[in-house]
Amino acid sequence: MFPGVAFRADHPRLSCGFAGTERQHESAAHFRRPPVSHAIDAAGRAPLDIRTDEPQPAHGRRNMTAPASPASGTGLSQSLNQVLADSYAVMALTHLAHWNVEGQGFFALHTAFQVQYEELFTAIDEIAERIRARGHYAIGGLAQLARTAQLEEFAAPLSQEDYVARLVAANQKLLADAAVARDRAGEENDPESQDLMIARITLHQKTLWMLRSFLKS
Repeated sequence: MFPGVAFRADHPRLSCGFAGTERQHESAAHFRRPPVSHAIDAAGRAPLDIRTDEPQPAHGRRNMTAPASPASGTGLSQSLNQVLADSYAVMALTHLAHWNVEGQGFFALHTAFQVQYEELFTAIDEIAERIRARGHYAIGGLAQLARTAQLEEFAAPLSQEDYVARLVAANQKLLADAAVARDRAGEENDPESQDLMIARITLHQKTLWMLRSFLKS
């Protein structure tokens, strides 16, 4: 299972607004997103060098990614589902680091990790809706997301440097998969999906720059 992700109903990005009667608003006020827990299996993960955005060769590694069902699509839609799973996993790991980081740099890292996992929460919805707009289904369920993401789980306590280094590796894997989806979108003449992946790549390149800069301190 993934590490736990808690959602606050009073958070501006997570609150629900429904147009209509007062009764609809009252119903919306009782809406709560359930707590989610994650676990990410490390089996078959390609080795990554945290100093570069390029995935390293994995000699003899089997492809452990769960095969796509016809409903979830093949080609570009499968690649988008891969980015969806990666994003969900990175969000959970970043949230874990946000909760458990400690030490002299606590306030800066605690805040930075919150900005990152909240941005990922929004991005996950956008990626899933793009998959649906293409006529396929977004994958879901914690076990399937974990099998697809294939990101290495970490557990508290860790040093600040270890949290950051693990998140560098996770963001780097996500970045590599987003680049695959971007290229497939170009091949399939889907500029909307390509634009979405370019935006995700740009965001994660910035995140990696910030995380790596911390490790130089």
